[in-house]
Amino acid sequence: MNPTIKQDHQMLKKLSKERLLDLFFMHVRNLWRVDGLYFLGIEEKFGTEAATQIDANCWKVMGKLEARELKTLLNVKRNDIPSLMYALQNTSWSLYQESKEVEASQTRGIYRVKKCRTQETRIHKGLGEFPCKNVRFSYLKSFAEEFNPNIEVNCQICPPSKHSKNVWCEWEFVLCQAKT
Repeated sequence: MNPTIKQDHQMLKKLSKERLLDLFFMHVRNLWRVDGLYFLGIEEKFGTEAATQIDANCWKVMGKLEARELKTLLNVKRNDIPSLMYALQNTSWSLYQESKEVEASQTRGIYRVKKCRTQETRIHKGLGEFPCKNVRFSYLKSFAEEFNPNIEVNCQICPPSKHSKNVWCEWEFVLCQAKT
């Protein structure tokens, strides 16, 4: 192990579990702050359509990487819907969402964001809703495909589509028959 990383591990081991979790969630928030700042910069210079396309491409790659790493880190051996939903709940995107609901059966999963920090921040800043459907779909589709190519992702609700005040987006994951 790199000596600097070893020193960092030793330093972090001295923190309480509660303080480590605070530090961890601060870094999750910072990841999303940087994502938002980059998006806003691209949007300002090139427009929302270009920023959304770049964002979707980035998150498509991120979905694949995150699924692969989470399967290893969390020691997920199965590729069924409950395992996918467990891994999905441990993504940076999910950990950033304060109000969400997750349902899972053997053949179907639902991931619902009831209160979206990104959207609410944009609205608070007077920027309006972000049409995030393509970005989130790219991410979730690549996440699911890396996890199991037989899992289909369907968008039930997501901006720019209409949504209720209580649900910003809802995604369905369905285990299909093996492709031959």
